[in-house]
Formats: sequence, C-alpha cells, structure tokens
Amino acid sequence: MSTTSAELRSKAIGMLLLANVFWGLSFPLIKALLLLNARLAPGNALFVIGCTVAPRFLIGALVLALWQCRRPSGGPNAGRVALPWLTAAELRHGTFVGLFGVAGMLFQSDGMRFTAASTSAFLTQFYAILIPLWLALRFRRNPGITVWTSCALVMAGVALLGRFDWRQMHLGRGELETLASSVFFMVQILSLENPVFAATRPEKVTLVWLGVEAIIFGSMTVASAPSPGALVLPWCSLPWLGLTSLITVFCTLGAFSIMTAWQPKITATQAGLIYCFEPIFGSLFALLLPGIFSGWAQVAYANESASVNLIVGGGLITAANVLIQLKSPPKTPAAART
Repeated sequence: MSTTSAELRSKAIGMLLLANVFWGLSFPLIKALLLLNARLAPGNALFVIGCTVAPRFLIGALVLALWQCRRPSGGPNAGRVALPWLTAAELRHGTFVGLFGVAGMLFQSDGMRFTAASTSAFLTQFYAILIPLWLALRFRRNPGITVWTSCALVMAGVALLGRFDWRQMHLGRGELETLASSVFFMVQILSLENPVFAATRPEKVTLVWLGVEAIIFGSMTVASAPSPGALVLPWCSLPWLGLTSLITVFCTLGAFSIMTAWQPKITATQAGLIYCFEPIFGSLFALLLPGIFSGWAQVAYANESASVNLIVGGGLITAANVLIQLKSPPKTPAAART
C-alpha cells in the first residue's frame, strides 16, 4: 500500500470514528427529546417519535440546500466542465440510501416495543457480520480468519455493552423487526461503495438522503398529530429547540456528511466494524449528559453508571477494529470492482 493510500485510509478511519462520536451523542439526546415531547405534546407513540426524528432531517436538509446554493461545487470536479446542481445519479443514490434508512429506523423503533433494549442494541449491530457474509456469498470468496475473528470480537463486545441476555432471546416480532432493520442498514453501508454511484458527489447524496427522510417522517408526524396545535407546541419550547439543534448539527449534518464522504475510502466490512463504536460512545455520553439534559428540559432522566461491561465490551470492539485495520488489504478502486 502506498503512503498516500495509507494516509487516506487512516484519515477515513478517523473521520468515521468522529461520526460515531456524533451518533453516540444522539442516544441521550433522542432519549431526552422523547421524554420532552411526551410532556409537551402528549399523543400516540408515532407522533412522539415523529416530533423527535422529523425536525432533525427537515432542518438538516434545508441548511444543506441553502449552503450548497451559496457555494460552487468543489472536490474532484473543480476546474472541469460544470456539473448540474443535482444529477440524476445523485438523486437516485440519495433516494435509495434515504428509503433504506427510513425502513431501518422504523423497523428498529417498532421492534424496541416488543423486545428488551439490550436485545435491540445487539441485533441492530448484526450488520457487522451480515456485510462480510453477504460479500462472501456474492463473490464466493472467504474473507479470511481475520475478518471472522474481528466480527466475533465486535459482536461479543456489543453483547457486553448492552448486557445482552441469551436466556431472554427468542425470535418474536421485536427480534425479527430488529434483524430486518439491520439488513436495511447493511444495504445502506454497501450502497456507499457501489461503483455504480462512484461519480456522485457526497454532499449532494447527503442532501437528497436527508430530504427523503424529512418528507417521510414529516408526513408521518402530521398524519399522527392529535391536533394542529400539537405540531406547533414543541417549536415554542426553548429546551426543545436547543436539543433539536444539537441533534441536527452534530448527529445529522455532521455524522451523515462524514459517512457519505469518507466511508467509500475503506471497505464496507471495515466500515461496518467501525460503526460498532457507536454504542461505546453512547454509553460514555450516558454517564454524563442525561443529568444535564434532564435539568434543562425538566424531565426525569438520570445519568447511567460505569460498569465492567463498558470497559470489557469497549475493549473487545476496539481490539476487533485494530485487528482488521492492521491485517486488511488496501481498498480496491471502484473502477476495478465488478
């Protein structure tokens, strides 16, 4: 591997870790927003979830659209023949990723109503195994002992982090829906390295992605609102605006932009394992932030406590990623993949 390729991969890994930090921050933010929304605008579960999810995508899409209208296209196309503001391929790619993201989030959210939170956390990260398994079946090539060992380590780490109990595990509605969400998230990850979309610009794909989720979740929120006034009430709350701004800037604009721009620099298998750092950062933030958010939003949300599970589980996930990053070959250029 050349020095340039190694430096690019190292930077991509660092940026994806930063995206995981942002997604980890979303755990206490979403929990606080759910509690706040339930207090501000009591309604059915679908409406409370919609008030929590839809605004982040709506505001994020509007901010990206305004920002991209103000600045010229850059990146690898700078100095070449000007591209349209949005190409058909970018529209297809962003719509594809957005639809699978919506499906994954809906299955995950509904599945959590019928299974334990630890089981949901464990099964959601199952794409870490599904990705190399799918690639092995598709290309009829064993990814090797390093990949399978890393997958086993990361799943053991996630199980410890979520205090997963095998005795409570059964394939009911909640477990099946959560596994389905993991499949949708797997397709999202794989689509970002699809050579068919190699020429698309990450910022445009992110814009369409957020727009698709904003339209679908926004429509769901409006349709489930108990009254027109319930849609306006959260926007009049200063704590709600503050929490929504945080989840929009960091966990939506920041994390999703990083994912579309930097994930294609490494393999989907590597990315799937790196994304398993998300529950580690989520657990760390849950040690400190709930108390702050609860005082600000006037909701009952206590800090969690540190445990051996966090240390050991986090260590296993870290070991898995170190192993695969040290032993993995360089990423094959998109033009060479079939």
